[in-house]
Amino acid sequence: MNRRRFLAASTVGAAVTVAGCTSDLLSADSSSNSDDDSDADPSGTTGAAPETGSGRGIEVSASGEIETEPDLAVASIGVEASGDSADEVSGELAERADALRETFDDLGISDDAIEDGRYRVHPVRGDGSGFEGSHSFRVEVEDVERVGEVIDASVDAGANDVGQVEFTLRDETRAELRNEAVDAALENADAEAAHIATNRAVELNGIRSVSTSNADVVPVRSDGAEYESDDAAGGAETTIDSEPVTVRASAEVVYGFEDAN
Repeated sequence: MNRRRFLAASTVGAAVTVAGCTSDLLSADSSSNSDDDSDADPSGTTGAAPETGSGRGIEVSASGEIETEPDLAVASIGVEASGDSADEVSGELAERADALRETFDDLGISDDAIEDGRYRVHPVRGDGSGFEGSHSFRVEVEDVERVGEVIDASVDAGANDVGQVEFTLRDETRAELRNEAVDAALENADAEAAHIATNRAVELNGIRSVSTSNADVVPVRSDGAEYESDDAAGGAETTIDSEPVTVRASAEVVYGFEDAN
């Protein structure tokens, strides 16, 4: 699996606070005005002074990102039908849905990877007459290179409602990359705290507290209008290109510090 860590792109915010000794707030924001503390907003983005044992702490909020290729695709595939009666539409939907299920089985897709989506039959809206309906499936494809094959086989089996394909990560991959994203966030926090300490002529002397967030997975989505087929090859071979998936995590760390010797 091809992975890259994006540290430079991570968002890092920091505040240096001295609680109990003075009311000064030393900020990494170069736009702050240190000559006019009366207008300072204590509820700003840097937050309140951390409650540390000695009252002296550097509080850093940082984020980290990991980018990797997806190892799971989730496709929305379904059938639509119309007719003079609700029973006629329901019957046609059932036949097409059964054909889809057989196709999924022939493709080696397990029942656990297939979830029934929306099913509805209703009168035609507006000035039309008769009924129309749809039945969709949520299909997980672990080999993302086979998504086009799955879509083509489904269309051949009668699917006429191919929707969004989401490229994402399996649960075990998410858990693994969450740890790497947290590592990246903590590395960013360490670097930012060291920079602040150097700038303020103090020395870090330990970590007072650490908190991390759950990782957010940013999937890549493609809709039906973006799919391409190669008709010249003697058959409609659908190809869907996916971009890398991003896993993001954030951390808040309070570092103790002391005056430099």
